[in-house]
Amino acid sequence: MNTTLIVLIFCATYILIAARRVSLLPIGRPGGALLGATLMIAIGALTPEESYSAINHDTILLLFATMLLTVYLEDSGFFEKIARNVLFISKTPQDLLIVISVLAAFMSAFLVNDTACLFLTPVVVVLCQRGKLPLGPYLIALATSANIGSAATLVGNPQNMIIGSVSKIPFIEFIAYAGPAALCSLLVNIALLLWYYRKSLPKDFVITNTEIKEENPRFKRVLATVCLVILCFFMGFHLGYTALAGCLILIISERKDPRDSFARIDWSLLIFFCCLFIVTKALAKTGILEQSWAMLSPHMELSETKGVVFFSAFLAIGCQLVSNVPMVLLTIPYMEMLGSQAGWILLAFVTTIAGNFTLIGSVANIIVAERARDAYCLGFWEYLRFGFFSTITTLVVGVSVILLLTKF
Repeated sequence: MNTTLIVLIFCATYILIAARRVSLLPIGRPGGALLGATLMIAIGALTPEESYSAINHDTILLLFATMLLTVYLEDSGFFEKIARNVLFISKTPQDLLIVISVLAAFMSAFLVNDTACLFLTPVVVVLCQRGKLPLGPYLIALATSANIGSAATLVGNPQNMIIGSVSKIPFIEFIAYAGPAALCSLLVNIALLLWYYRKSLPKDFVITNTEIKEENPRFKRVLATVCLVILCFFMGFHLGYTALAGCLILIISERKDPRDSFARIDWSLLIFFCCLFIVTKALAKTGILEQSWAMLSPHMELSETKGVVFFSAFLAIGCQLVSNVPMVLLTIPYMEMLGSQAGWILLAFVTTIAGNFTLIGSVANIIVAERARDAYCLGFWEYLRFGFFSTITTLVVGVSVILLLTKF
């Protein structure tokens, strides 16, 4: 096995997926991951059979089912109805900032942070334009709050889905520890937003041209189905097949060919994660990661505060180097060395919150920037100026809460 070649392919793949576009080879994230996975097979780093087994099928199933549920929610008018009704209760620009943060966090906890950002960004843009409000603070509030909220559950983001399928932590047990940490972090983030943008927001505003649309007759049926799925999550049913069962209820109740709904699923995202599993597995097979963990694990004793701090710092820095999902995939095989189930909670929470550090730190951030680009250019440095302080502060608060609850 040519270890050097495997490492080079991994690094090249990361460059392709970390950047929006590489001028030399502008094939995007899914294309870059697909190229990396194929090259790993071509050089013999993995056999085809090993590549199939490297894919975490529970995660792919849950992603697929969650995206399909989201399609039905969109068609029922859920996002427009809930977002507009909640946002319009805001009396001041400061109220609007708070409501956007809470709404983004809550929706992300159960509908995936990328999805929440995808549908809420246009609503935020319209509201800010009609209220003549600066877009920057509200877009940053949406992105950071969505990431924080997604840290609360096993279905809030892809990395948590992966951790849930591997660790087998019950949904309700995970939320019992990560939920309070995410809530405290959200409150801190809101306070930071209000303080940081205190001079940027006007004292009052008026939203004009509001429209009240008739309720879609499918709304109640779809909402009831999604609530039933979430209830089953808490009851401990298999996450992927529970979400899939909810999709089937909606497909059958619609009584029509669902191919149009299937066509709106982000298949490129599913391909991206399948290939990422393969590339990461090939790197792990070299033994480099095992040697590194053997050297670092003595400093990550989770029964001691300094071990928790070292582990958290290691994860946060690693996420800035290789992004949060690859960091989780690289860390999972060595979690048993830490000898603590609470380590899984920390792994999920820290890698999620670390995505708030930069504009390209998470896919949710990029979705917000891209969806709003026609109305506002959210810059890297503009985001970093707030993201830096938010990430450091919320990590300290959230990890402290987890440390207190799990009693390391």
